[in-house]
Amino acid sequence: MRNAFSRLCLTTIRLVRVMMPVAALAVAWLVAPAGADPPGASHRPIWQVYAIRYATIPSFPVRALVAGADSTRELDIAMMFWVLKGPEGRRVLVDAGFYRQKFIDSWKPADFLRPSEALQRFGVPTDSVTDVIVSHVHWDHLDGADLFPNARLWIQRQEYEYYVREDGTPAHAAIDSVDAQMLAQFHAAGRVQLVPGDGKEILPGVTAYTGGRHTFASQYVGVRTAAGTVVLASDNVYLYENLDRHAPIAQTLDAHSNLAAQDRMRRIASDLRLIVPGHDPGVFARFPAVGAGVVKIE
Repeated sequence: MRNAFSRLCLTTIRLVRVMMPVAALAVAWLVAPAGADPPGASHRPIWQVYAIRYATIPSFPVRALVAGADSTRELDIAMMFWVLKGPEGRRVLVDAGFYRQKFIDSWKPADFLRPSEALQRFGVPTDSVTDVIVSHVHWDHLDGADLFPNARLWIQRQEYEYYVREDGTPAHAAIDSVDAQMLAQFHAAGRVQLVPGDGKEILPGVTAYTGGRHTFASQYVGVRTAAGTVVLASDNVYLYENLDRHAPIAQTLDAHSNLAAQDRMRRIASDLRLIVPGHDPGVFARFPAVGAGVVKIE
């Protein structure tokens, strides 16, 4: 009996020694501040994040961006996409802008430069882009994807399936017919990765989130950088004003969901200043310039 009891005590002591580090790890994660990386994340790559402005849409009504805004206000909004520079020469875009002439004729952007040209001016060849993360199917974020011939596209599965029919025609009006056909062709060629929902780390250190409801399944990304976690909101947050006023974007399928996404972005980002809206010209004043129309998010 005494020997059995001794063996039981010894086993218990060993089990406690094994479990203590695990418990400490769990506690560290539970009490970590918003935006902190999970335990064990130090092996993930550190990315550099840049915003590139390739055009301006003059005199855009703010009421179309911020719910409840004064109907007389206008703003020259920035058309931008984002570049992630990773280890071993990996180059990832978040959104791809637009370039087709019908959009230029319709919207008459000022200071327009093809996204591919803006990227090359920054010193990144178009054929070096390995991935394009498409936040949603609107023309000004998707249309330029075919400018990057070697890129794999990442889009939410529900977004793709909601907007693109099997024959490549639009299933709903938010996507342009040319862009729907392009997406379908890329998918048939094996160049589309369909993201299976929320909170998926699609690349090491790059996580896709849903819930902004700008479109059916629009996504935004959290990126691990030297400054902490950056959130590239794209059109799930149009302007800093949306965040400052806690006002939903004017073009959303669900205002409550959009506000919930804003609140979540605040928890994901290491600092509020690291939440980057989709069209605010203030982005290019708040961060250091590293080239013509280019700032580094840090």
